Amino acid sequence: MDRREMLAYCLGKPGAWLDRPWEDEEVVKVGSRIFAFLGSGEAGATVGIKCGPNRDVADEWLHRYPADARVMRYIGRSGWNTLRIDGAIPADELVEAIDASYETVVAKLPRRERPAAG
Repeated sequence: MDRREMLAYCLGKPGAWLDRPWEDEEVVKVGSRIFAFLGSGEAGATVGIKCGPNRDVADEWLHRYPADARVMRYIGRSGWNTLRIDGAIPADELVEAIDASYETVVAKLPRRERPAAG
């Protein structure tokens, strides 16, 4: 999986849309909330996602993939990690992680912002 495929997968989620809130970042949101951070690509192919409800759960990624997972700056304490897209993490695990991040974010949205069930 490359960055382009990751972005396309994220944008394929119901209600997902691309935003560029900062100069060097693209993010994918559902409603008003981010569920995936995609850098400009200059720093490597990565995706920042919610990997668990807390740091303890999200740390499993760091133990399993020490060279390809790291705690996200600023929001890492809340269970967010940065995962390398083009590293040792299998594509199916990246897809499952995106799905989980999306579902976690959607569940916390106010009902009026949730995508319609299809």
